Amino acid sequence: MSGGHSTYTPGTGIEKWIDARLPLPRLIYDSFIAYPVPRNLNYAYTFGGILAIMLVSQILTGVVLAMHYAANTGIAFDSVEKIMRDVNYGWLLRYMHANGASMFFVAVYCHIFRGLYYGSYKAPRELLWILGVIIYLLMMATAFMGYVLPWGQMSFWGATVITGFFTAFPIIGDPIQTLLLGGFSVDNPTLNRFFSLHYLLPFMIAGVVVLHVWALHITGQTNPTGIEVKSKTDTVPFTPYATVKDGFAMVLFFILFAYFIFYLPNYLGHPDNYIPANSMKTPAHIVPEWYFLPFYAMLRAITFNIGPIDSKLGGVLVMFGSIAVLFLVPWLDTSKVRSAVYRPWYKLLFWLFVIDAILLGWLGSRPAEGIYVHMAQVATLYYFAFFLVIMPVLGLIEKPKRLPNSITEAVLEKNKGAGTLAAAETNG
Repeated sequence: MSGGHSTYTPGTGIEKWIDARLPLPRLIYDSFIAYPVPRNLNYAYTFGGILAIMLVSQILTGVVLAMHYAANTGIAFDSVEKIMRDVNYGWLLRYMHANGASMFFVAVYCHIFRGLYYGSYKAPRELLWILGVIIYLLMMATAFMGYVLPWGQMSFWGATVITGFFTAFPIIGDPIQTLLLGGFSVDNPTLNRFFSLHYLLPFMIAGVVVLHVWALHITGQTNPTGIEVKSKTDTVPFTPYATVKDGFAMVLFFILFAYFIFYLPNYLGHPDNYIPANSMKTPAHIVPEWYFLPFYAMLRAITFNIGPIDSKLGGVLVMFGSIAVLFLVPWLDTSKVRSAVYRPWYKLLFWLFVIDAILLGWLGSRPAEGIYVHMAQVATLYYFAFFLVIMPVLGLIEKPKRLPNSITEAVLEKNKGAGTLAAAETNG
């Protein structure tokens, strides 16, 4: 899909002059207009475009907010309130940025689940998948550091708890924590470090996104059947077919985004963050933002020692391991069939995995006591079993359904089936 010659033809003298010196219009035309995409893409494939728009939104609102924010523990909280009250449309910018982070993670989780369902990580797209996981890690770091900036109670204590994880590592843990904090406790140097990194990391994300899109254009887009493109009849031009579908999905997504901004702006946040940070008063329950809750649940699920590894270090290793295992997915899945559409057992166990991830998120918001701990332990076990046991073993023993010979054949069979059903309903 990445091969072939450019079909771009400059239409005016100016376009010819630019094309001969800096073929940017040709690059845009070949990448976003004439670029061939599988003809059977569904709406699950629209989240990549949504993520690109959300990244631009986050960078633009973040840059403007940084103009008015003061990275000083004495006035950080007041500067945020000043943005809300005195800066023209400051309330809108802040709500767009805060809720935009949540919408960003909604889209990225849908994007990841889609990749797992349709096998988008399989050869030759291993590097494409790895770049996506790197983007996810950078997003998590950016979101965590941004959550600290309002300098409310949950910001302060969240930073205290998260940076305290590193002390679980022998020898290297304390120096890493001191480097992050800029001292021995969360204070002004910590806030300055986090503000600087929070401002820098989105541009790093943008750079890795460019590599991600480049890798996508080299290997070509996957599709719901998991079958590679075999002829020109299997594809359609990106514009208008994919752009119209992406545009419609973006409209629906931004309606949801706008609903939270204007009607539920603080629903996804924590009320304690509207209380100024107080190092002498610990909140009753310290919880991270909702998109970190599954990993927080796995961290707290380890309440027992594992040989020489104590429960604290074990929990931290499990939390970091839950993300590290994503890098190994292309090699853990042993099935020769890419898409779950033709893998009945994998499809069932995949949806159980999705339920398990949602359950972990809910458990992360519950107190670490009683039945919640036991449920988190079972859910954590299934999370790792899905990657380390189910993927390798199921690929060897599962009998998949018959695959179509081409994407075109799959589309025609689907349309034929829909036509037969419509005719039966009409005759009935």
